[in-house]
Amino acid sequence: MLLPFFNSILIISTGLAVLSVPISTVESTIQVWPKPRTFSWPQPQATLLSPTFTISTPNQIHLHLSSAIKRYLNLIQTEHHIPLVPPTLNFTTSTPPLQTLLVSVSDLTAPLHHNVNESYTLTIPTWGPANLTAETVWGAMRGLETFSQLVWGDPLRVAVGLFIWDAPLFAHRGVLLDTSRNYYPVEDILRTIGAISVNKMNVFHWHITDSHSFPLLVPSEPDLAAKGSYGPDMLYTPYDVNRIVQFGLEHGVRVVPEIDTPAHTGSWAEAYPDIITCANMFWWPAGSKWEDRLASEPGTEPFYHAGADEIIPGCWKADPAIQSFLSNGGTLSQLLEIFVNSTFPYIVSLNRTVVYWEDVILDANNKVSTTALPPEHTILQTWNNGHNNTKKIVSSGYRAIVSSADFYYLDCGHGGFVGNDSQYDNQTSGTSGNGGSWCAPFKTWQTIYDYDITYGLSKEEANLVLGGEVALWSEQADPTVLDARIWPRASAMAETLWSGNRDETGKKRYAEATDRLNEWRYRMVRRGIGAEPIQPLWCIRNPGMCNTVQSAA
Repeated sequence: MLLPFFNSILIISTGLAVLSVPISTVESTIQVWPKPRTFSWPQPQATLLSPTFTISTPNQIHLHLSSAIKRYLNLIQTEHHIPLVPPTLNFTTSTPPLQTLLVSVSDLTAPLHHNVNESYTLTIPTWGPANLTAETVWGAMRGLETFSQLVWGDPLRVAVGLFIWDAPLFAHRGVLLDTSRNYYPVEDILRTIGAISVNKMNVFHWHITDSHSFPLLVPSEPDLAAKGSYGPDMLYTPYDVNRIVQFGLEHGVRVVPEIDTPAHTGSWAEAYPDIITCANMFWWPAGSKWEDRLASEPGTEPFYHAGADEIIPGCWKADPAIQSFLSNGGTLSQLLEIFVNSTFPYIVSLNRTVVYWEDVILDANNKVSTTALPPEHTILQTWNNGHNNTKKIVSSGYRAIVSSADFYYLDCGHGGFVGNDSQYDNQTSGTSGNGGSWCAPFKTWQTIYDYDITYGLSKEEANLVLGGEVALWSEQADPTVLDARIWPRASAMAETLWSGNRDETGKKRYAEATDRLNEWRYRMVRRGIGAEPIQPLWCIRNPGMCNTVQSAA
């Protein structure tokens, strides 16, 4: 425990003697997260930021860009971030303070849709105004975030003499939050969207409803929330939804709602029991085998619209109407296909692309034929079997969003939430099922950072991978742990999907990323995001000393 007090000498005990080894000086530079694709700073230097610094968009008016500029100007002028390791550079006061950042956007009309151009170019010369140019408003927002991370200190200083060209490798970079198992107030959702934005991610996948509660107030069907939510103070009104969507637009984040069906709809039974199979029945009847359960967890399955994951055969077979269908030669897969055929065309008619969980074509028991889901209108989100299922999806011609539970599920490793579980009564080992939860162990930021979502794919197949999402399912999460469960682990995915996880030589850069992620985590905390620490502070103030000596793959 004495080691942190020695900042200049490392004491190594060999059992016979104590050796003193000088610690080498490790230089630090400006840290930007996620790392830009191109960062040229041949002579690291900085100058003061003018107290009257402004961000200007000559003759360009855009509601969301104006909001972002106002937000970033306030952040830049008030944050006063103090780097944990002072950057090694030439600071000069012989040049005038930087007065202006000029922002220029080529296309002010491009909507925030999938695959919108998010590239930007940022130039900060040693003299004169800085320039941020982008094809779209959304790319300009990414550049504003980068500029904000190049400012620090009190008085404010800014890096100068640099050039950045930047653009994401993957168009879809998101966070899934489940607000059914436990409820999250609107302010927590807004904070999460803000954090998604500063990490240059662009999708908030809102898993609004599930079997446990239906918190979404639908004016045409008010009983769903009135009877299916946890209470009148735990639901989302149309005003709330509009506020969340508008906040997302102001931050360059698309809100993608999910109302999962035909499974995961037990909460619908409170208002409409007739359309739900095995409503309010115990999820795993005593004495029955696991394969005969009625649900994958407490909160049973139904029969209605959308995500198409985890349809449990035992639940459907418990329904008299389905029993009759099966006795007449029908199958559960045919039943699912009838459902899909009745809903899929309606969604497509609204000019929407339908996103399903992978189960709809890959489940072993209940799946539809690929002819029912034309690839041009269908995206599949994968969560099982890592690279193998991604390969199955794209080799079938479908576009894929990767959310592999083995790498991207943030709820894993916190034990299970069902009671009376005998696996924890273990006197000889503390593993308790390697973390207790079905998808244990805990997914570390390194596990997330090193995952390559196009591994094993041909170039043509890799082009069908739109990107990825980390997922926080909320059986054991609520607002008290929200920030720490997501951040900075989601930041790790954000960088890999933005600029990759390898250096210029093709080697994994996780060692170099550690120091930058440490710095970024502290900056996020300063911005009000309760990200958990990844190392002791001593490691950050002694760069490189907590790393192992291993070559990257």
